[in-house]
Amino acid sequence: NRESHPGEEGSHPMSPFQFHEDGFLVLECFFSPEECDSMRSSIQRILDVMEVPPHCRTEFSTKEEEQLQAQGSSDYFLTSGDKIRFFFEKGVLDERGNFLIAKEKSVSKIGHALHAHDPVFKQITHSSKVQELGRKLGLERPVVVQSMYIFKTLTPLLFITVTPHQDATFLHTEPLGRVLGFWIALEDATQENGCLWFIPGSHTSGITRRMVRAAQGASTCVEFVGSEPTYDDSKFIPVPISKGGLIVIHGEVVHKSEMNSSGFSRHVYTFHVMEAKGTSWSKENWLQPTPELPFPLLYA
Repeated sequence: NRESHPGEEGSHPMSPFQFHEDGFLVLECFFSPEECDSMRSSIQRILDVMEVPPHCRTEFSTKEEEQLQAQGSSDYFLTSGDKIRFFFEKGVLDERGNFLIAKEKSVSKIGHALHAHDPVFKQITHSSKVQELGRKLGLERPVVVQSMYIFKTLTPLLFITVTPHQDATFLHTEPLGRVLGFWIALEDATQENGCLWFIPGSHTSGITRRMVRAAQGASTCVEFVGSEPTYDDSKFIPVPISKGGLIVIHGEVVHKSEMNSSGFSRHVYTFHVMEAKGTSWSKENWLQPTPELPFPLLYA
């Protein structure tokens, strides 16, 4: 049983013991069913008024080459850090940019500033219990760097897995170890519908790969530096969690999710925070604070 509670003492200044050991922390029933439903309702309202210009219909894929092509060649992605924008699953648009399936089932994620621009997600992100957990994790001056709503919906066209990765590949800091993910299950996350899998303890080996902004004039806007290691599948453990549960994710722990084969969705709200005290955010990261939206303090 890997469930831990934020009050446990640990040797790491930022973390309870279990989080320090494993690189992730499972907190069941952290949010109420009503809070989860309010987030889902808010997203439905956003989807209802979604109008996506054809030139912004960016396909989202986790395969590296397609990621570079689809995300990297698009300013829509690079300038989404302070906005609410839509990213689509692969294969849901025809060559003219029209939806092949219902548009609400075609969205992979919405990002990357729900925490700043939507009142429901802002309240959840800055809720007193999240702030209290941040303090128990030893965070002194945490700032919110991004947020995403992830759908993980199965349709006949989509068989999407999220390949093994470390969040610090995409969100790099000096020193490392200053980024945490907060992953909130808005529905039960099971092995059938694509719960997270982790390699416990894999957060202690650093990173071998980074996604950085490409030099001006390059064919893509981002590129990968370094190599992606091959991970031993047998070391991953599934971490199912019930609706309302929260998983805190160390920026360097290796994790993935498998295909949703359940016939049901697996909606998630997730956001990342950085301990800003004594930390520098890499100017090479795809995501950058803007004058319109500096990274907001979590404790505000």
